[in-house]
Amino acid sequence: MAVSNVKAVFQHNVQKVWDIVTSLEKSQWRSDLSKIEVVSEKQFVEYDKNGYATTFTITAAEPCKRWEFDMENSNMKGHWTGIFTAKGEETEIDFTEDGTAKHMIMKPFVKGFLKKQQEL
Repeated sequence: MAVSNVKAVFQHNVQKVWDIVTSLEKSQWRSDLSKIEVVSEKQFVEYDKNGYATTFTITAAEPCKRWEFDMENSNMKGHWTGIFTAKGEETEIDFTEDGTAKHMIMKPFVKGFLKKQQEL
């Protein structure tokens, strides 16, 4: 299993950051996606610019505090946890993603892939 973590502080209140990150309709901030398909209240599919699909199943949602989901595509599966902390009018985020390759040949690439996704 590979793990990637990113922490950052944004000059916006926690509600605004939460709304942007969790919006499944307005994903313009995600330059790596071509579209998002909402399957149900707990599940959505992201398509990258090449049409490659990853399915996400929301496992926890505490508005303005925590968002978690399981993710899976044909190459990997994993879990993502996003922690949102209000710091006055600023917001600190702490996003952790862990993933496991489904194919032995993909194992060396998982950590780099997760890191790239987190940076995006």
